[in-house]
Amino acid sequence: MILSFIFFMILFLGGFWLMGISFGLPEWQAAAFLGGLALICIALAFMMRQGRSGATRRSNNWDGGPAAN
Repeated sequence: MILSFIFFMILFLGGFWLMGISFGLPEWQAAAFLGGLALICIALAFMMRQGRSGATRRSNNWDGGPAAN
């Protein structure tokens, strides 16, 4: 549990850091900003997936996996 939180914080804060420094990079500004945005989105999706009753763990999921029973 603590390792997934540390992984989340590294991704989340790293995304904010990358978005922050993107304004100082003249050539790679768009790529750095979009990379930071992607890191934040991945971090939030990871935490939603890891939660006990997370937003992506529905009882009637589409793939018919173990949560479907």
